[in-house]
Amino acid sequence: MRWTPGGNRDNIEDRRGQRGGGGGGFGRPAGRLGIGGFLLLLVLSFVFKKDFFALVGAGGDGGSLPVGEAPAGPPPADDKMADFVSAVFNDVQGTWEQQFAEAGQPYQTAKLVLFTDSTRSGCGIGEAAMGPFYCPADQKAYIDLGFYQELRDRFGAPGDFAQAYVLAHEMGHHIQKVLGIDQKVREMQEENPRKANLYSVRMELQADCLAGVWGHVASKRRDTSEGIVLDPGDVQEALTAAAAIGDDRIQQQAGAAVNPETWTHGASEQRVEWFRVGMETGDPDKCDTFAATR
Repeated sequence: MRWTPGGNRDNIEDRRGQRGGGGGGFGRPAGRLGIGGFLLLLVLSFVFKKDFFALVGAGGDGGSLPVGEAPAGPPPADDKMADFVSAVFNDVQGTWEQQFAEAGQPYQTAKLVLFTDSTRSGCGIGEAAMGPFYCPADQKAYIDLGFYQELRDRFGAPGDFAQAYVLAHEMGHHIQKVLGIDQKVREMQEENPRKANLYSVRMELQADCLAGVWGHVASKRRDTSEGIVLDPGDVQEALTAAAAIGDDRIQQQAGAAVNPETWTHGASEQRVEWFRVGMETGDPDKCDTFAATR
């Protein structure tokens, strides 16, 4: 994957090294949530309109900075990994801005927050153990850059395009927010709580497909003056990452039985398939995972 360092960092907030803040046992090992636990609490909070994060010491109002947390600034100019995620994030966002402009639709800018261990978001306290996440309440994507080492070492998904896929997936959730899809999903979850997990899976698979749409655009470029350019093998890196973080694979790694009723993101095969749909077609309209039977 080829990219040009030194791009615009106005939409990047660097909170690395700051205290995460928040009470209720924040930061204690017992209070750390896995990504599945975080998503389950998020779904429950949406369904029952109650802050379930607060019940486990992971919630709280995201409107003000906690004691000891200074306002975030841009990443340092000599930080290569921050340079990389900034380039990817801006490229993905620029792609969607163009698509919205061509469709005559308004677009709302998202931001990316870099943090270490934990930070406050509009959706409560975010922790590194959750993995990268998007908060629709403040329209920001959050990532502890240490996740990329876990992606490589634990999940066996190395490569820069695998890393880019993760950010593109979170931006897929932003597109869902801008289009009002996330609101419709919350309404469906409230109307039919028994299908809350199913709707969550469909939403995550759609974000995978939307990540593929960006990948399709990037694959057509031939010069870095146009943005990020893909190299041979890049797409396979993303497919490997999508397969590695499927719910069935994660359950197997944890030594648990594979239980589709508890899934929040979908099986490895589903995640690969939907990323491929977006990658091959480049058409967001093909990403209607809610109407699909697979």
